[in-house]
Amino acid sequence: MLDHSGPLRPKAGALDDERVIKLAVLAVGGQGGGVLADWITDVAERNGYIAQSTSVAGVAQRTGATIYYIEMARDTGRLPVFALSPSQGDVDILIAAELMEAGRAIIRGFVTPERTTLITSSHRIAAVSEKIQPGDGRASSEKVHATAQAAAKRFIAFDMEKIAADNGTMISASLLGALAGSDALPFTRESYEQAIGAGGRGVKPSLAAFGAAYDRARGIAAAPAGERAAEPAVAEPRPTAKVSGPETLLKGWQELAARVAVLPEPLRDMAGRGLKKVVDYQDIAYGGEYLDRLDRAVELDNVEHGYALSIAAAKHLANAMCYDDMIRVADLKTRSTRDSRVRKEVGVKEGSVLQVTEYFHPRIEEFCGTLPAGLGSYIESRPKLAAFLDRRINRGRHIRTDSFTGFAMLWFIGGLRRWRRRLLRHKVELEHLEHWYQLALSHVPQNYTLATEILNCRRLIKGYSDTHARAQSKFDRVLSALPALEGRDDAADWIRRLREAALKDEKGDMLDGALKTVATLGDSPAR
Repeated sequence: MLDHSGPLRPKAGALDDERVIKLAVLAVGGQGGGVLADWITDVAERNGYIAQSTSVAGVAQRTGATIYYIEMARDTGRLPVFALSPSQGDVDILIAAELMEAGRAIIRGFVTPERTTLITSSHRIAAVSEKIQPGDGRASSEKVHATAQAAAKRFIAFDMEKIAADNGTMISASLLGALAGSDALPFTRESYEQAIGAGGRGVKPSLAAFGAAYDRARGIAAAPAGERAAEPAVAEPRPTAKVSGPETLLKGWQELAARVAVLPEPLRDMAGRGLKKVVDYQDIAYGGEYLDRLDRAVELDNVEHGYALSIAAAKHLANAMCYDDMIRVADLKTRSTRDSRVRKEVGVKEGSVLQVTEYFHPRIEEFCGTLPAGLGSYIESRPKLAAFLDRRINRGRHIRTDSFTGFAMLWFIGGLRRWRRRLLRHKVELEHLEHWYQLALSHVPQNYTLATEILNCRRLIKGYSDTHARAQSKFDRVLSALPALEGRDDAADWIRRLREAALKDEKGDMLDGALKTVATLGDSPAR
């Protein structure tokens, strides 16, 4: 048996020398799980251990999650008997390359509170089951963290993917650094570094990521339970438009950040995130508009409700103000960060040529939306003219952004951002936003919870072109039930049910059924 009172350390005596250390690695395809398993095996053998590594491939999740299983024991001259795969309740160290893989390991019984050291990266890769949801299908990361804290003897988690990306290497190097820094194996740091060096490829960036993760894991392991370094409430945004000098931009941002700092504490995190998104989308002045609108909700809110109304307003106002239009799409597709991300996702080697072809299918609505409000409205109000133009616009286009012509075309469209406030789409979006926001706030005195649910309905609206039109139709249909629900004690619950029905069913059949039920409720308030 193993001594589980602390980090694994061999004890004197023949029986202790024959202990088998059992380690499992759960990684998604392309994360270097096989390389990590080879490194761990190499480290064990360098320290006088006999080690066996096996792998069990799977295709149930994303690009194929694989379990790499390693058993090791000190070489005493007797050949140990090793298992080929992990068993429930019989794993000493569990390494997960992504947070939800750690959650699956817990569900499968590989993590136990009396025994297992759980090491995982805190970043997320959305599973297929999360992606197919029409609404926000993401599982709760907070629940996985809380469960892991309770399920594991020791839990070490931080963003190892970011550390790897910052150093230009794969997450396997960060995971190895976290393993070494956790002190869960009786091996020195130097032996881990020697194993990396023996690979001969990408040694320098791998060692840099290893070192950064090692230091981070050592800090977590040494910190008292529950203590974590605090993250800054509001990070400085990337300047998005040359509307003024750098000093003016910085001063403007600092003034906005100061406004966030004096908001009620439960609201600051969401408001800070929303502010950063809005400023990145447009400019500093747009961030001021966002906070002005948010203040209207804060004035009606109070601590007794936990500022739920203001938090919902902070989240959904930012999303509503950062609507997807042709300008936004073009801007995102011509950012330097996108090129780096695409190269990483497709695995393009340094120095190789990457050809990127973007697909666009604009409709007359998108075209008019990028025109000055008066001109766009003029065209839309004349069906024959709109149809004439639509026949020439409404077709698919393939644009190569790796070419000068294609990139310049999108870059020009993205540059229209500075004139966005004068365009038809902006006028329409702000009118819709103000109607929704005022509708929600008007219900606060009578029904605080209903007002919050109306704000949350904004999550129904997303996407671009046809997707946006369908989403807005669902939004309008959900809120069309408000007159029938006026005065009912369960009005908020019904709006929530209608919203969830709209999110779960793309065709809208569930929403139709729910609306019919609401229509039959009558005027009597719920008991």
